Parts: sequence; structure tokens; C-alpha cells
Amino acid sequence: MRKRILSGMRPSGKLHLGHYLGVLVNWKKLQEENESFYFVADWHALTTEYERTDVINESIDDMVIDWLAAGIDPGKATLFIQSHVPQHAELHLMLSMITPLSWLERNPTYKEQLREQTTRDLNTYGFLGYPVLQAADILMYDAALVPVGIDQVPHLELSREIARRFNFLYREVFAIPQAYLTETPKILGTDTRKMSKTYGNAILLSDTAAEVWAKVKPMVTDPARERRTDPGNPEICNVFAYHKIFSEEETVKRVDTGCRTAGIGCIECKKWMYENMEKVLAPIREKRKEIVESGVSVRGILAEGTARAREIAGNKMREVRDAVRI
Repeated sequence: MRKRILSGMRPSGKLHLGHYLGVLVNWKKLQEENESFYFVADWHALTTEYERTDVINESIDDMVIDWLAAGIDPGKATLFIQSHVPQHAELHLMLSMITPLSWLERNPTYKEQLREQTTRDLNTYGFLGYPVLQAADILMYDAALVPVGIDQVPHLELSREIARRFNFLYREVFAIPQAYLTETPKILGTDTRKMSKTYGNAILLSDTAAEVWAKVKPMVTDPARERRTDPGNPEICNVFAYHKIFSEEETVKRVDTGCRTAGIGCIECKKWMYENMEKVLAPIREKRKEIVESGVSVRGILAEGTARAREIAGNKMREVRDAVRI
């Protein structure tokens, strides 16, 4: 039975392996049997990039090209830009009127981001209230399933609470969304920190084969393995974690044994991993090249999807206004 799916991604430039494994693989699977809506979350990007808005607009094309190269099909999913559907802002405003401040202040991600983002001033109304905008995004389309990682479940629960509160105060207008937990392999950056372009430790979907190898070659391994003859512990090696994602079971076992017995060296281990990772990256890279060279209009694809999203959002907002009697 087809269900409606809603998910978005902030435009932050070209995407990396973390985006592919954590988001795009699931989007591609879900679009095959469901009514999927995937959007460019440019208003959400404003919550942290409000001083560098040029970055947001410049990143949209690169990001969507990566979506297409990874297999997201505009013939199967509706792709649109959040800010081009003004009803999102209207619903955000109306939901903000009924959302208790305490619900937002206890959001674990809000507290975490305030601690970590020390170089940016995030003490803004927009940053505190972005879960309400997120709720508006989801509830606007009566999404049945929302793909999220386990750490994002509190966000979705807040959307569910806001929907219940609205339905109680006025009448049953919003469907209560369910979380679709993604089986996301945890992939760290090449230096074992969180994968991020900011840290310079990300393997991009658009990197050439040579650029990928240049990033893989110096990857952090077991620090106790100083010489080729030293046995290692693959369980604490980041390269081995990549093997578990990209290599076949036989290769993983071979690497495990070879590392523990010093039967293989780290460079050899990295080459095997790189070759298996390239089996995933090379087709995406080639597809990306085809898309760019074809001259396909990314903005045209987004405009077509946005028109459809705007029609659905318009109908929902008429229902919302009628319920609130405004």
C-alpha cells in the first residue's frame, strides 16, 4: 500500500558519503513504492547560515545534481524548494501560536548545537523554533512516514505532539506521522571525526577517483601498528569500519585476519577498501557527469515539483484556516 513520504535536506553544497548512506540510499528505496516528497530545506539552512545566504542559493544545484546522480528520480518523487511554497511559512506561524515554549527548550538537539556551534550566534528565535517549521513541513503533506535516524526521533515526536494539540484544539486536520528508522551505517570522516566538509575529512560523491585515493591513503588506522610487522586491532581502525560497509564478507574476514596477524599492511588494506568503495562511487560519478553535460535544468525540475507541492499545500492550508476559523 503506497504511503506518503516527506524528507528534506539543507543545501550545503556537494554531498558526501555520509549523506549518501544515511539519506539518499533510503530515499531511492522509498520512492519506488511510495508517494515521496523530497525538498530543498533552504529556510532550515537559514537558521545557521543567516549571515551567509549566498552559500545557500549557490549550493542548491550541486546538491540536487547529487540527488539525481544517486538515483533520485523526479519521475517517481516530487522534488521542490521549501521557500518557494509560502504555505510552509504560514503553517509555521499558526503552529507556533499553539506550541508551548517548554517543548522547544527541552529539545536535545537544540542544547547540543548551542554547545557545539561556538563560532555562530544561534541564540535566535528562528533557531529555537525550527522544530515548529519542521512540523509544518511534515504536517502540510499528511506524511505517513518520515525517514529519520535514531537521533532525530525526538524531533519527529515533537511534530506528532504539535499535530495532536492542533487536532484537539480545533478539529482533526493533520495525520499523525510515523518515524521510518533508517538503517544507517555509522561512517566517520577520514580522520575519525564526524564526516564534514568543514573538517576537510569528507569523501564527496563528486570527487574523482584520484581525489578519493588521496583522501583514503592517509586515513587513520590502528595507532599501535607503527611498523608493517606489527599486528593490529581492526576493531579500532576506521578503514576496517569502511570495509564493513563497502567490502564483501569474504574480504572483511581476510582483512580482519590479516591485520591481527600482520599478514597485510595498512596500505594494502586501504587499497582493497578503496577498490570496493569505488564500485559504489564510480557509477554515481559517471551519472553526475552525464547530468552536468546534458544541460538538464535542475531549476526546471524543482519548479515542476514545487508547482505540485504548492497545490497540495494550498489545499491543506484552506483546511487549516477553516478549522481555526481565520
